[in-house]
Amino acid sequence: MAEKGHWITKNGNRIFIRDGGRGKGVVVAVVGAVAIAGGAGGAGAFGGAGGAATEVFAGNSAGDVVDALPGRPLKTRRAEARKSAERGKAEEAWRKLRFKELKRAVRRLEKEGTCAAAATGKVRDFLVRTPCTSLDRLLLAVGDGHGNAAVISVVRVGFRSKKQAKDFEKVEAVQGSGDVRPLEIAAVLGVAGVRMTGLHYESRPEGFGMVVAEADTATGHVDPGTLDALAEVAAYLPVK
Repeated sequence: MAEKGHWITKNGNRIFIRDGGRGKGVVVAVVGAVAIAGGAGGAGAFGGAGGAATEVFAGNSAGDVVDALPGRPLKTRRAEARKSAERGKAEEAWRKLRFKELKRAVRRLEKEGTCAAAATGKVRDFLVRTPCTSLDRLLLAVGDGHGNAAVISVVRVGFRSKKQAKDFEKVEAVQGSGDVRPLEIAAVLGVAGVRMTGLHYESRPEGFGMVVAEADTATGHVDPGTLDALAEVAAYLPVK
């Protein structure tokens, strides 16, 4: 008997959500991603390092990442890293998760209404009806110094009121409703083949705005719990 569930599209990937259990369902498959390659420093679950990507990940095998919380479990690291992010201390936050920043890029669209052009699906429809006042997007590559790396996207959408921001969150939080597209990883970071799957995701309100952060493996292996932590911490970093 076929499993009961439904397919959604998230950032260009087809994802099967199995019915049952708690929450919105259980993700059991992702279609359209590059096959996983083994070994630290090689291609990750969603990408390959080569050409311009070599520059991005240069030095990520030096074993030089300072562990700010030696011996601590991930739960503690995640909570402490978030505190550092809330204080705007990105480098300190990454060290608490045993990572270092390899590259970053920021893009801002100050003109009102520009968010709709960067959005898809019902999220785009909402932004056509309720134009944004600002759109800030941050893209990061972080590594553990042993060949394993992740790409992190942070998107902040600003509105005229907290109510508009909350209404936007209600639409954006529904799986399959669309998204405000992250910056293009290949064009901005020079890393080909890496995609944001939406599986490691954090969102939060911020004043009259809404912040959405996502993380995914770029090279080697980064476990799901760590990717979740990277997304949560990134959601509290200033987009600058």
